[in-house]
Amino acid sequence: MEDKPSLEEKSRTVPCTGDQLTTQSDVDIKDNDGIIPQLFERASCLSHRFQEFIEDLVVKDARTNIVESTISSSEGHPGHASNSGRIAVTSAVASPMNFTNSALVEATQSFWNAPTFFKGLVARVQTTLRGSANDIGWLLRTPGMPSVEDGTSRFMELLERIRIGEHMLPDTLVYLLVPGLFSNHGPLYFVDTKKVFSKLGLACHIAKIHSEASVETNAWELKQYIEELYWGSGKRVMLLGHSKGGVDAAAAMAMYWPDLKDKVAGLALVQSPYGGSPIASDILREGQIADIETRRIMELLICKVIKGDMRALEDLTYEKRREFISKHMLPTDVPLVSFHTEVSIAPGVMATMSHIAHAELPWFSRPCTNTNSEEAASQRTKVPVAVPVAAAMAMCAMHLQLRYGEKSDGLVTRMDAEVPGSVVVRPDRKLDHAWMVYSSLTKDAAEPNASQMCEALLALLVEIGQRKSGSVADKFVK
Repeated sequence: MEDKPSLEEKSRTVPCTGDQLTTQSDVDIKDNDGIIPQLFERASCLSHRFQEFIEDLVVKDARTNIVESTISSSEGHPGHASNSGRIAVTSAVASPMNFTNSALVEATQSFWNAPTFFKGLVARVQTTLRGSANDIGWLLRTPGMPSVEDGTSRFMELLERIRIGEHMLPDTLVYLLVPGLFSNHGPLYFVDTKKVFSKLGLACHIAKIHSEASVETNAWELKQYIEELYWGSGKRVMLLGHSKGGVDAAAAMAMYWPDLKDKVAGLALVQSPYGGSPIASDILREGQIADIETRRIMELLICKVIKGDMRALEDLTYEKRREFISKHMLPTDVPLVSFHTEVSIAPGVMATMSHIAHAELPWFSRPCTNTNSEEAASQRTKVPVAVPVAAAMAMCAMHLQLRYGEKSDGLVTRMDAEVPGSVVVRPDRKLDHAWMVYSSLTKDAAEPNASQMCEALLALLVEIGQRKSGSVADKFVK
């Protein structure tokens, strides 16, 4: 029987080369009839290579699993192993790239009856296919958790009053905005909201934390930050955390509440994966196919490229969130608001650009007569840096909808963003995960902006605090 060609042999038979993928010098621009077929051919080559990359990951994972199972079986039943099988296994461990298909078959046949291999392989496939299906919304299904209260109607009332110029936030508090994961690489994160609050005469700060640090590390940093603000101003601090920032802030409340009880006025969690994130869990889940390779890629990106801590992403998995919440429950007397949205997956969203930073062009500087360095810097031409964040969020949301049937903002499902014991805001407006912190280049004057939404959430939080203290007895109208 003729052996099937290996992946390496198949890759050599693919009718495309590196030159075909990287240069167009061989394309006759005048030959309009020939351009389109070549474009399709190159697109087909890219698609084939991506498919081959995924297949290679799966095959490597299966080989690793066979090696581990074979060694385990040979240790438990040395009489079952042939010398050739052990030689194949030893060769695979020493040099996995030289572990050919024939050696793979030989090692497999040597332990064809070993149940360890089949159980392990089946388990990995099942883990991969199941993903986060059993984890999404686990917190709301857990017995004994405090119930939530719907505050959407009251939030909308406050929002409409803010839009007509009626601002209700007291200046007797300090407002602390806590950014989320990777915010250190987005200079405009929360900037618009801080500017609006400052114009209203409110003391507002953006927490200067390392967003790629672990939850417990940032909880300690926020605890110190809150105490500094309190002792420096004599005012209590009200927090609004976005994404992982909400998780970090909630961890500070849960871990250090005896020290913060008299210093914190409340916490609003905006699109925060308090129960966990299916995206983080699906990337880092152990026991699934190609889990080792995937983790290495993420370690390279987070630890080497952006100089972060791998635990920043690990702490958002369902496993870690279960472990943390079981040890550190949020205190019942802290005023809480949780806010979550659903992203639009309409075709027009793909063209939406989010303004995340400014790029300075000193060579296009306007004439400046003053030698003051600050004024000279202000005269430099600034160009907005915009990226299609909404399109990325829409694609992730489509993935979560098709795979799990769950609605999300692109990164966090609505069920995982509801914090037990909180007043929940569930707006109907379609908003992606980044909308609350980055302004869109295409603004709709008929709709409230992100700073107005944050102001309404904090105004609602002020009312909840008054109700908990006994100054307001009525519940919100649902």
